[in-house]
Amino acid sequence: MPKFAANLSMMYPDLPFLDRFAAAAKDGFTAVEYLFPYAFAASELAARLKDHGLQQVLFNSPPGGMDTDGFSASWTQGDRGTASVPGREAEFRAGFEAALAYANALDCPRVHAMVGLRAAGGDAALHDRTLISNLQWAGALAAKDGRDVLVEPINPRSVPGFHMNRQDDGHRIVQAVHLPNVKVQMDLFHCQIVHGDLTTLIRQYLPTGRVGHFQIADVPDRHEPGTGEVNWPNIFKTIDEVSTACGWDGWIGCEYNPADATAGGTSHGLQWWRDLK
Repeated sequence: MPKFAANLSMMYPDLPFLDRFAAAAKDGFTAVEYLFPYAFAASELAARLKDHGLQQVLFNSPPGGMDTDGFSASWTQGDRGTASVPGREAEFRAGFEAALAYANALDCPRVHAMVGLRAAGGDAALHDRTLISNLQWAGALAAKDGRDVLVEPINPRSVPGFHMNRQDDGHRIVQAVHLPNVKVQMDLFHCQIVHGDLTTLIRQYLPTGRVGHFQIADVPDRHEPGTGEVNWPNIFKTIDEVSTACGWDGWIGCEYNPADATAGGTSHGLQWWRDLK
């Protein structure tokens, strides 16, 4: 059966962030991911992981800014990454170095380098060249510590103006970077909106060795599996079959907003997972 990680930025919204580690462990998760760690000391997060027997499997590089205050302000102001944005290379490097320090402290094997926005009419080829250059730098740096760097195509409905929307573009960029630790983050919520035909995409891309992580949420409302249009039992069966055949041993992040956001709602909404066991 695929391995699932709780996304603590979205799940357990009724609880303070630091209390969500215990809630995830109580529900049977052994791994977690979230958007950003930078508002908390790495030592505090590491203690929560250790106390609850959890593994950190993913978080994002900062959306912009040069320091902790800038990281938070950048997200609030609408930034969604700088990896592809010409003229913001210094921000990308400062942010990625901060992310790598947290990854080392939390023993997190992978960091999502947020691609960023492209203004209407912006030069797509220039953004691609900037992205490839930044990822070559980040990948080489991360490799020294044994970490992977991921890029994620995101659908234009959820994030208008995002530079990278398609899986084929993500894989094209990763191939151009040509480093074994730079991979694609395959979020099936975004894939369903942009492409559909999820089982074909999984069978096409997972055996390439360039998929570093999956994420899931049902479509259209980004709630838990079973609340929308996707046939999740078939999707999980496909991932299981293909990963067994090709030797993929990664994680599936549950990056969804629980349909019931009240106390206990996240746990009650995990019936889709209990049905798989």
